[in-house]
Amino acid sequence: MQPSRRDVVATTLALAVSSTGLAAKARAATSPIRAVAFDGFPVFDPRGIFAMSEETYPGKGDALNALWRSRQFEYTWLRSLGGMPYRDFPAVIEDALVFATSSLGLPLSGETRDRMVGGFFAMPVWPDVKPALRAMRGAGLRLAFLNNFSRKMLAENVRYNGLEEDFEFQLSVDAVGRYKPAPEAYQMGPDAFGLPKEQIAFAAFAGWDAAGAKAFGFPTFWVNRMKQKPEELGFAADATGSTLGDLADHLSARG
Repeated sequence: MQPSRRDVVATTLALAVSSTGLAAKARAATSPIRAVAFDGFPVFDPRGIFAMSEETYPGKGDALNALWRSRQFEYTWLRSLGGMPYRDFPAVIEDALVFATSSLGLPLSGETRDRMVGGFFAMPVWPDVKPALRAMRGAGLRLAFLNNFSRKMLAENVRYNGLEEDFEFQLSVDAVGRYKPAPEAYQMGPDAFGLPKEQIAFAAFAGWDAAGAKAFGFPTFWVNRMKQKPEELGFAADATGSTLGDLADHLSARG
């Protein structure tokens, strides 16, 4: 029995999709990594901010932090997906804090709000960051931030930690008005470096960002400092570690 035209077309398309996917995987596996794009939180340590919650609201800090953190990112996704007006990340952090304290019946003065949101502008780096950055730069890798921080928030944290010479670019989603994991946000990396995405490793802090970067096409390393479980989104990071030293070792081994 001769196959129908529909069967032939379907088979041809299936083979084309399969071969394209295999070719993309082959390119990703063989392309040299020439640059690394970082989310902010693998570099900057927010734990002091969340310690403030317990100091301010004794016995309620853990509950506040859990709700505050989840709403921060949920609001970024809702704004991007819902076509709502863009608000930069400090404004979203504030909105999420107002929601979280209200939901838990906690008072929030203007002074407390400003102090807690302001903490995001002066975060220290994690202890392993500076040696790892030196190792990556010494290996000839170009480095950039690519994150949801506002331009001001990113610049002030870079300046606070003396990292101006380490990062070639400070890429904020302010430039595109959409938050990760929107492809437009990740595309800032290839556009800035002038490199194909297969040659730019992405260092994620959150599992959803690792999945988003991998879906975009970046070789992805999950800096899983919080020992989270991976998201069930069908995309997994190429490798995982708990420090930037692990990332530097992975890139060195990859060659």
